[in-house]
Amino acid sequence: MSEWLDNQKKPNGNIHKLLQERIEKYNPRRMLTAEETKRLAKLEAIVEKLQRGENVQNRQLQTWLCEDEYAQIELEWQEQLALRNDFVQKQQALQPVKPTPSF
Repeated sequence: MSEWLDNQKKPNGNIHKLLQERIEKYNPRRMLTAEETKRLAKLEAIVEKLQRGENVQNRQLQTWLCEDEYAQIELEWQEQLALRNDFVQKQQALQPVKPTPSF
């Protein structure tokens, strides 16, 4: 009852914070190992580079992503190439044919 009363006295403006506190209280997250922390930091650095529009080398992706994650990126890249190729073909089909001079 006391917790309910305390929550009633708090302002309702920051409900997101209250929900997050309650989630953390009842579902604590486990601590990451040193290896997991290092992997997370590297992956976040890769994401930042990509968001800035910089290139990321394939070997760096292979190093820090698991096989399934890397395979998913490869699959998505092949889909992107196919979409680009389709776009170029459609664009070429829409271009008018230039008449050849007849003699």
